[in-house]
Amino acid sequence: ELALKSLGSEGLFLFSSLDTNNDLYLSPEEFKPIAEKLTGVAPISEFEEEETPDPSGETLSIVAKFQPLVMETMTKSKDGFLGISHVALSGLRNWTAPAAPMSVMLARQFKAFLPPKNKLDLGDPWWIIPSELNIFTGYLSNNRFYPPPPKGKEIIIHRLLSMFHPRPFVKTRFAPQGAVACIQAISAFYYTIAFRIHAEFQLNEPPDFPFWFSPGQFTGHIILSKDSSHVREFKLFVPNSRSLNVDMEWLYGASESSNMEVDIGYLPQMELESTGPSIPSVIHDENGNVIDSRDPSGEPIQFVFEEITWQQEIPWEEAAQKLEVAMYPFKKVSYLPFTQAFERAKAEKKLVHSILLWGALDDQNTANHCLPLPMPGSGRTLRETVLESSPILALLNESFISSWSLVKELEELQSNRENEFYSKLADLHLEKYNFPVEMIICLPNGTVIHHINANYFLDITSMKPEDVESSIFSFSTNFEDPSTATYLQFLKEGLQRAKPYLQT
Repeated sequence: ELALKSLGSEGLFLFSSLDTNNDLYLSPEEFKPIAEKLTGVAPISEFEEEETPDPSGETLSIVAKFQPLVMETMTKSKDGFLGISHVALSGLRNWTAPAAPMSVMLARQFKAFLPPKNKLDLGDPWWIIPSELNIFTGYLSNNRFYPPPPKGKEIIIHRLLSMFHPRPFVKTRFAPQGAVACIQAISAFYYTIAFRIHAEFQLNEPPDFPFWFSPGQFTGHIILSKDSSHVREFKLFVPNSRSLNVDMEWLYGASESSNMEVDIGYLPQMELESTGPSIPSVIHDENGNVIDSRDPSGEPIQFVFEEITWQQEIPWEEAAQKLEVAMYPFKKVSYLPFTQAFERAKAEKKLVHSILLWGALDDQNTANHCLPLPMPGSGRTLRETVLESSPILALLNESFISSWSLVKELEELQSNRENEFYSKLADLHLEKYNFPVEMIICLPNGTVIHHINANYFLDITSMKPEDVESSIFSFSTNFEDPSTATYLQFLKEGLQRAKPYLQT
């Protein structure tokens, strides 16, 4: 109360965003972001690795490619961003180019991507940066502007993402956090490592309120020698194949409990790529003397690299699926594209278990509604509870073909009259949809036989069984978790209702 009286609500908000340990005292470390902002001078950063790589080792040149978010894809653009202050979106609108279009890094800094000794099988995932959050631990504060200093293997990820924007958070506010990797290919001296990273950016600075920019995921690969002395190839990017791939959230007030606005949008390009293999920073002749990196004519010396012969490898799609399941255990069930799910269901004479969302189910940009977070009706909550549970996974694998879709994608399919059947499938789904998430069970022909909204589902599972008036769902005594029991009942009732249709 004294702090509020002394600083006012907005002053206290700024103070709290810097006071990371909430002790109402700003240490020099906590005050550093403001000192750097006011003086324009950044001291030597602790971001340097504890083991400094040999500066005479090989160097890798990386270029950043970035196309800004397409503002017209944001939901709020439909009414001209009515009621949203220009200041709130200033960080987003001003982010039109990468912070560092090119960077030269030491090859050995990429040692963080090498597998541990117990993860040398193809497709066996390990955590580069472990996730520290789950449905029980909650989420990290929204009221922050400056990332904490990265440590250990976070350092290289932080440095890479800093090429896009100066304030990357390598640990997201929501689960699943971190970075996961697996071996995609093995040769005598090299690995191809596939990786997936969940990270986000803070686009605003004081005195504005925080604006969080959360790409669905960063993925990519690195080909590096087993001793990390040489990097043959590196690429990192945000997938852009779906119509929406970024979640944005911004605070409306000067406290952690303030309302937060949420939107989603499309980012056409955000990628890092090496310009070629890493090359020696110092070149020696046969007598051990340092020689110029240019020949007498002034042209750079051309290096010739041996061709890599891979002894074992798996397809990129398989490696990506392994990483996805590591991040999201609910993906132990295959979720097919919308139209493909109905074709498979017809062939296998199964029902379609479909989830229709405002935002993606298997990316960081998962549907939420009114805030503060986390929200009970979000896809985020579903995927971290019932969709991960063993009984649900077993029944879905046995009796259903599963799919998830974005509302926007089905609206586009609905309006596409070139394929009347697909258009009708989308139409039947959208008829049943209520914001933000609808779970639907339907026949292979698209007929909906059962559906429930995520908000209603999570409302009734949070109640005592005797307080649930509706007889639509009953609670099983076989499971302690009412969410799992109720979703299991939802699926079984769908199967029961479908029997007359599937038997004909």
